[in-house]
Amino acid sequence: MNEDKCVFCRIAHKQVGASRVYEDEKVVAFLDIRPLNEGHTLVIPKAHYENIFDVPKELNAYLHGVTKQVAIAVKKAMAVDGITIIQQNGKAANQDIPHLHVHVIPRYAGQKMPSFSETSEADKEKLNQTATKIRKHF
Repeated sequence: MNEDKCVFCRIAHKQVGASRVYEDEKVVAFLDIRPLNEGHTLVIPKAHYENIFDVPKELNAYLHGVTKQVAIAVKKAMAVDGITIIQQNGKAANQDIPHLHVHVIPRYAGQKMPSFSETSEADKEKLNQTATKIRKHF
């Protein structure tokens, strides 16, 4: 995929807005606009890699280290019972955006896992408020 057309590349390079919760020179974490639960965050490398098969081992390890930090911040900010981490690779695995991304999904005890097809776009102001709440826990 052409990086100019990749929505996650455009978010990483600040050409498209997103409710960011974390950013450094290698990765960015932002709220999913179609969240499974409030606080659902995506962690991506800034460089374009389609999936886990393409990303260098060192960057993948770094990405998952940041994912742990994001998970801790989301768990504290949202006061949830747990966190689900999902990372899909390829169309057969339901990867819908061809840029490596890790889902950090807040979960509540006894809650059935929501389906991605059941989501709707969240209010931008609400996403920004949630992002502010999460950033306080870094």
